[in-house]
Amino acid sequence: MKVDELVAISESLGGDFKSIEPHLIRLEKHLTLRTYLSGYTLSEFDHKIWVAIKSNRVAVSFVRKGSYVNLQRWFIFVEQTHPEIQTEVKAADNVRKAKVQAASRAGASYNLALQDTEKGVVCRFLPEPSGYLHIGHAKAALLSDYFAHQAYDGKLRLRLDDTNPSKEKEEFQDAIVEDLALMGVKPDSLTYTSDYFDHLYDVCIGLIKSGDAYADDTDVETMRDERGRGIESKRRQRTVEENLNIFEQMKNATEEGLKNCIRAKISVDNPNKAMRDPVIYRCNPNDAHHRTGTKWKIYPTYDLACPVVDSLEGVTHALRSTEYTDRNPQFQWFLDTLKLRQVYMWDFSRMNFIRTFLSKRKLAKLVDNGKVWGWDDPRMPTIRGVRRRGMTIPALRDFILKQGPSRNVVTMDWTSFWAANKKEIDPVAPRHTAILKKDAVKVSITGEGVPAEPRSEDKPLHPKNPAVGTKKVAFSKDILLEQEDAKTFAEGEEITLMQWGNAFVRNQAADTTTPVANLTCELNLQGDVRSTSKKVTWLSTLGQTLVEAELWEFDYLITKDKLEEDDDLEKYLNPTTARMEEALCDEGVKGLKRDDIIQLERKGYFRVDRAFGDGGKVVLFEIPTGKSK
Repeated sequence: MKVDELVAISESLGGDFKSIEPHLIRLEKHLTLRTYLSGYTLSEFDHKIWVAIKSNRVAVSFVRKGSYVNLQRWFIFVEQTHPEIQTEVKAADNVRKAKVQAASRAGASYNLALQDTEKGVVCRFLPEPSGYLHIGHAKAALLSDYFAHQAYDGKLRLRLDDTNPSKEKEEFQDAIVEDLALMGVKPDSLTYTSDYFDHLYDVCIGLIKSGDAYADDTDVETMRDERGRGIESKRRQRTVEENLNIFEQMKNATEEGLKNCIRAKISVDNPNKAMRDPVIYRCNPNDAHHRTGTKWKIYPTYDLACPVVDSLEGVTHALRSTEYTDRNPQFQWFLDTLKLRQVYMWDFSRMNFIRTFLSKRKLAKLVDNGKVWGWDDPRMPTIRGVRRRGMTIPALRDFILKQGPSRNVVTMDWTSFWAANKKEIDPVAPRHTAILKKDAVKVSITGEGVPAEPRSEDKPLHPKNPAVGTKKVAFSKDILLEQEDAKTFAEGEEITLMQWGNAFVRNQAADTTTPVANLTCELNLQGDVRSTSKKVTWLSTLGQTLVEAELWEFDYLITKDKLEEDDDLEKYLNPTTARMEEALCDEGVKGLKRDDIIQLERKGYFRVDRAFGDGGKVVLFEIPTGKSK
């Protein structure tokens, strides 16, 4: 081989066996009469290609087995004669182990005994494009990404499980890809279960011919009852010919075909009900598939498609939540019956939060019935929903990865989720001021130090982080105070006007049960701000143009801590989940952009949902901090 061919091979040995096999064959031929790949001593090409093979568990496994005699001879010779070459590989392996240990120290154990990792690791994330990703999906995606790309130098496949055209849309498909990118999850490939519809059809025919599947026209309720009680279907003993004929009719959507489904013939009364003859193909003649159109009238179920396509695509380790644990023996049955390559399963607990449900069917019902604004509503537990409420991606990743791949099922409070976010945003969120418009109190400032004309000063946007920058704060003889603050003042009381100084309250009405309309405050800039108990925010009405804003606060969608599967969703819906107050903000808010996160002094953290430049009032969504009010 020429030099450029050796260079190309050294850069092409990082894939699965199918992709690297042609390169291994070429190396095998090249080494027939050679000790080294190039010349008579260890060359740069020998070094690069040896390290590339050693770093790929799939490649090194096949080389050591002796499948390629010359390549094996060369590989062992270099290994034994040049021990220094292994330093680079050992260093990379030490880095991997350090990542696992670091992740474990951060709050969860990642030392899983995954099988046969020396042969390579290929994980997959398998969402159905029937809705937007929620935080439960985020855990599955991030854990799969972690084990594929960080714990092991492997691959992550994204496969959209598009087998139900009644629920799936291209909108959801595109959103899933976008949300994964936002979370920093970068799959090595994107495929669709629909890519394999022809193959899955052939697999089903094979199962029927081998007597491992049959057509059943039992109605849904009766089938559910029979499966529950372990009763054999009256159609279980149909002949192969009859089953093949009905499957063909299902494919053509005939009247007889539409009455049937195909079931795997596994067991009638297995204690594990997932093993009781699951449905593996069903008819859907009415809904066009968003990728294949009207080509198919029948579609495989998850139970059949998942093991078959996982094995075909080279998946080595499939991670999924514990709700699928009962299906693991079923998954293995398909692998064994169809004589497919082994795929190892690992179950992890799904993320459960109080007063939250993650059922896409129920979430879709809220969207369809107008109970929420959409899948990205800040009250929704979707990735877009929590992001719109103000969750940052680094905090989301950190929180989920700290939960780890444990199988222990727990229901968490949202406080820890949002507390993790606060740690991320507090050091960098610029500080601004807002006064509620309702009953805002007009205050006249008197005394020494009152500016004759409005003026402004540069003040830090963050008290502890100069890098955040500065803002203009306007000072004048006319300001606004919060009604809630003003009605607590006593006549003559000394208060602190934040970022200005102390002042004495004058002309306070004796009756504070009614809203305070006006006040006078006499500046006392020599006063000690540490001596006052009330430090209040304020805004000058002169020297700046105040910005109108809507401040939104959100509550849980349901009133019950844990919604059971059979619970009536409507019964537990929270009647009031959003509250809005109008406010006036400092002029600096004009410069904010959508998705900026700020802190309004003494009010909390907010995400900008609509910026001043977008037209209309600025819209700010309050970000929970993990503390109850």
